[in-house]
Amino acid sequence: MQVFSKSENRSTVNWESKLEGVPGGITVAVVDLSQALVSDGTPVGKDTNGLYHVVKTARVKTDTGASDAVYPVEKGHNFKKGDFVTNKLGAKAYAITAIDASAADKDVITLGTTLGVAVKAGDVLFEAKAESATTTSAFKYEPWGMVGTSFDVVIGDNHLTDCVVRGSVRESNIPPIHADIKARLPLIRFV
Repeated sequence: MQVFSKSENRSTVNWESKLEGVPGGITVAVVDLSQALVSDGTPVGKDTNGLYHVVKTARVKTDTGASDAVYPVEKGHNFKKGDFVTNKLGAKAYAITAIDASAADKDVITLGTTLGVAVKAGDVLFEAKAESATTTSAFKYEPWGMVGTSFDVVIGDNHLTDCVVRGSVRESNIPPIHADIKARLPLIRFV
């Protein structure tokens, strides 16, 4: 028998309405996450084995030029060294070579090569499937639904949760959502 003790943080209610979900819920893999909490409204995609993964995103904090390979982003992303990052589908994608988390208000993601385009403050970066030196970037996990209830990440354990495929969510309260992710979730209304 194991006894666990933890204090819970009150989370913000992100859903205006949950009209349709996956019966029985989904199992979310936590091995590739770097944060201690998965918030409701986080987009997820399915792998070939039927296990769901968080679609990793990060909001850029300051403008970067077309020749920059360093991207300051808001805290709270799930990126790790080695993940591939892009700024849109059908664009360039390169691996993260370093993440500097020493600043209190931002993380600095360094890629092996620049994305080759100017990225503005407020833009969203997301995880790509593989490196793309041309214009072939794709989602690592195609967005399929959104986490319905926040949960704490327990290292080594996958987590069963509800998944919303039709509903209304408060966009300002959820992790950053790229327009390409929204396009894959046509039954979710972002308010």
